[in-house]
Amino acid sequence: MRYSFLLLLPVLALLAGCGGNESQTHAAAPAAAIPVSAAPAAFQSWPELYEAAGTVCARAFVTLSSRVMAYVREVAPQVGDRVRAGQRLIALDSEDLEVNVRRAETAEAEVAGAMPEADHGMAAAKANLDLAQSTFRRMEELAAQKSISNQEFDEASARLKSAQAAYDMARAKRSQLDTTLARSREEVKAARITLGYASIAAPFDGVVTVRSAEPGTLAAPGAPLLTLERDGGYRLEVAVEESKLPFVKNGQSIEIALEALDRRMTARVSEIVPAVDPASRAYTVKIDLPSLPNVRSGLFGRAWFPMGDGKTLAVPQAALVERGQLQSVFVVEETWARARLVTTGRHSAGAIEVLSGLSEGERVIVPVPDGLADGARVEVRQ
Repeated sequence: MRYSFLLLLPVLALLAGCGGNESQTHAAAPAAAIPVSAAPAAFQSWPELYEAAGTVCARAFVTLSSRVMAYVREVAPQVGDRVRAGQRLIALDSEDLEVNVRRAETAEAEVAGAMPEADHGMAAAKANLDLAQSTFRRMEELAAQKSISNQEFDEASARLKSAQAAYDMARAKRSQLDTTLARSREEVKAARITLGYASIAAPFDGVVTVRSAEPGTLAAPGAPLLTLERDGGYRLEVAVEESKLPFVKNGQSIEIALEALDRRMTARVSEIVPAVDPASRAYTVKIDLPSLPNVRSGLFGRAWFPMGDGKTLAVPQAALVERGQLQSVFVVEETWARARLVTTGRHSAGAIEVLSGLSEGERVIVPVPDGLADGARVEVRQ
């Protein structure tokens, strides 16, 4: 048995040698290098920006309220409804106001009805006055000729004075009626105006943002019923530290972002509120927004104000690879591509600021070829 085992040893060694050569023959050939272009991470002249956060507000809004005390009968719009200028939004109970209008109209009619009688009385008084004047003139002539007694002359004079007083009284009554009629007409106008307060209309085209009243609510003067925002006119109001105020100018064009709409855009500073908030030591700066769909008051926004130039590390924006919330670049290390997580900041003219993850002079692959993976062999070509 021992002799047989010794004979098998050379055979096993030969088989082992044959297997090793076969494994080497089938070894994978090295992968071909991927041709890429590279650019160095370098410090660039970059505008220094001050970031301020704020809220979108309507440029024009109004809180509608009643000018009279009455119960709400109808509230037509719901929150979010668009309304037109002049459209009736709220109807109040107007029975008492209608009664006041009818009462004023009745008073006006009574005064107007007394006018013909006053006119007739004044005409009669004028006729009596004319007769008394004619009689007095004749009596005067006869008295001068000593043709009548003093008693007759005195009686003619008294009749003239009485007729004059009666005519003056008739004229005064007619004038009083004119004044009363004018006052009655004004009262009718005022009652109708007050009746108009029972219908509250939209002062401009807009959207309803707050509905504070329902049918049956007692509307008191000054109590809010509806809040209406003018459609299409919005601005971003941000708080700016007082130390940064010298860099903010009226009419200045700045970059802003509305995160809910995922929009970045250029807007113009329209107003700088001169008063400073003593608690936050900040000013309010108002920025007009361009007309955009789906803009609503209350949205969160950011604004960036330029404060001069500085140096910052940057790479071409095409070198950035984004996967979800992760951002990375491919760095060339000898002949290999190495994925490097980075933290980025601002964007400007095709470049992106690198806050961390890269050092000056490191070469990044740009643009990134499709399917490039960490550890891939690359060949940098100019």
